Amino acid sequence: MSVSSELPPTRHIVWDWNGTLLADNEAVVASVNAVCAAYDAEPVDLPGWRAVFGRPLRDSYERVLGREIDQRDWRAIDRIYHDAYRRLLHTCELDPEAPHALREWRERGGSQSLLSMFFHDELVPLVERFGLSSMFGRIDGLRDSEVGGSKAAYLDAHLRSLRLEPSEAVVIGDVTDDARAAAEVGAECVLVSTGVMSRAALESTGRPVADSLRAAVSRITPMMAR
Repeated sequence: MSVSSELPPTRHIVWDWNGTLLADNEAVVASVNAVCAAYDAEPVDLPGWRAVFGRPLRDSYERVLGREIDQRDWRAIDRIYHDAYRRLLHTCELDPEAPHALREWRERGGSQSLLSMFFHDELVPLVERFGLSSMFGRIDGLRDSEVGGSKAAYLDAHLRSLRLEPSEAVVIGDVTDDARAAAEVGAECVLVSTGVMSRAALESTGRPVADSLRAAVSRITPMMAR
């Protein structure tokens, strides 16, 4: 699958958080290994998790655990993973390029917001801790109890709240869900290979893939610049 790497000028970037602006790969793998330990499965490293990570997420865990997962297991896995992730969250730092990329886009005249599938009540204080709240016109996290679903509906609501047409926005994220959500609502997307998803999986979407945040921003032209 291939599409043109030339993106139309845009007004707005919608940033993903986990694995994009927040460098949390080590915490993610450690949390997956907490699940592995609970189910007497062998631990995985980052390349191993990248090799199986995809959607639906339950399939990824079935491959790692070597067993089928029923709904009761899935609820337990979700709890074990997020309990472990929360314990490790204080060890996570921003991607080194995050402040520069955000500032660069703002200085070029573009607007930006944050949309994450991490829980909203935990996301907002975390963004504030890193001093980034003022960079975003809007911050939205997951307000539902269920995780692992499609991001498209949340992206649509996010853009409506900002009174933006999808054609005016580019999503920057680190997983195929970001590209799929953007495509479903009619927005553009640039993916970064800094997260837990393999580059091959990212490239399979046909969307541009950048090796860093600043490289991703450099692919995008502010609409007012032309």
